Amino acid sequence: MPNLSSFLLLFTVFLTSGIAVSGTVFTLQNSCPYTVWPGILSGNSNTLGDGGFPLTQGASVQLTAPQGWSGRFWARTGCNFDSTGHGNCVTGDCGGVLNCIGGGVPPTTLAEFTVQGDSGKDFYDVSLVDGYNVEMGIKPQGGSGDCRYAGCVADVNAVCPNELRIMDPNNNGVVAACKSACLAFNSPEFCCTEDHATPQTCSPTHYSAMFKSACPSAYSYAYDDATSTFTCSGSNYLITFCPTRS
Repeated sequence: MPNLSSFLLLFTVFLTSGIAVSGTVFTLQNSCPYTVWPGILSGNSNTLGDGGFPLTQGASVQLTAPQGWSGRFWARTGCNFDSTGHGNCVTGDCGGVLNCIGGGVPPTTLAEFTVQGDSGKDFYDVSLVDGYNVEMGIKPQGGSGDCRYAGCVADVNAVCPNELRIMDPNNNGVVAACKSACLAFNSPEFCCTEDHATPQTCSPTHYSAMFKSACPSAYSYAYDDATSTFTCSGSNYLITFCPTRS
């Protein structure tokens, strides 16, 4: 396995014309009892952490994003990569490479951000719209405004209906991830498409209600904005995989 440091892209505080310019610091912490391989998709050219890397149990990494950065983080599980960074993951795979250049294959729990740093309001959420694979939490550090904790700290795999389950091929009888109803059935009423493409015509279903009951502050379906989108200004963020349940 290549050294972890060779896969980390860290943006640092720098000086421009005598004025200190800093970004938003994301701390990724692995509290799972196993290694996860964070995947990172940036919405612009500022790729963080080379797109992905291994994070062993108990380890943490800091990545700094510039103002205006947007993107998402997720956990890949059950991965095996060779010395060239090629391989695969049981969940969250992003094209068979260690350093993701695209999004992860659902279902995955997503932490989504648009950050403005000191210049404005950040938006963030934890989304189960594409399904769930591991617990995840977002905790603002500093900042001003509402700045609430967002996350999914329940083991949704334990309550996942049979028709939504993805089983771990390497561990017989273990649920590796839980599909969304949209992913499982690809129908408009579950995907909020076609005649169901507006908030008025796409309502929660018993499947999205299951996700919402387990994780009240996470997105459970496409139009679950009211209780699932959070804002904060001038904050850094702690993203924890498998956070402690209170």
